[in-house]
Amino acid sequence: MDDMLDQLEAVIRDRRRNPAPGSYTSRLFEAGREKMAQKVGEEAVEVLIAALRENRDEQLDELADMFYHTLVLMADLDISLDDLKRRLRERHQAR
Repeated sequence: MDDMLDQLEAVIRDRRRNPAPGSYTSRLFEAGREKMAQKVGEEAVEVLIAALRENRDEQLDELADMFYHTLVLMADLDISLDDLKRRLRERHQAR
């Protein structure tokens, strides 16, 4: 799983540096941080709704969408998966 998230992060960061015509990711970066944050919020609500419907395929799709949009926002904030993993490690060790 980490490999796929790392690959997705690399593609997202590349789109940030090298916008591609027709790329949804590039359009999100063009729209700005407010739009990116809004998309994370929308996807979070959709995850909650899917969780209550008990449809595993829908749950997976919505979680994947939320992870993707979160990675886009993280790239805009210049926060990497490695940064996030480091913070999670720190929190775990503090217990």
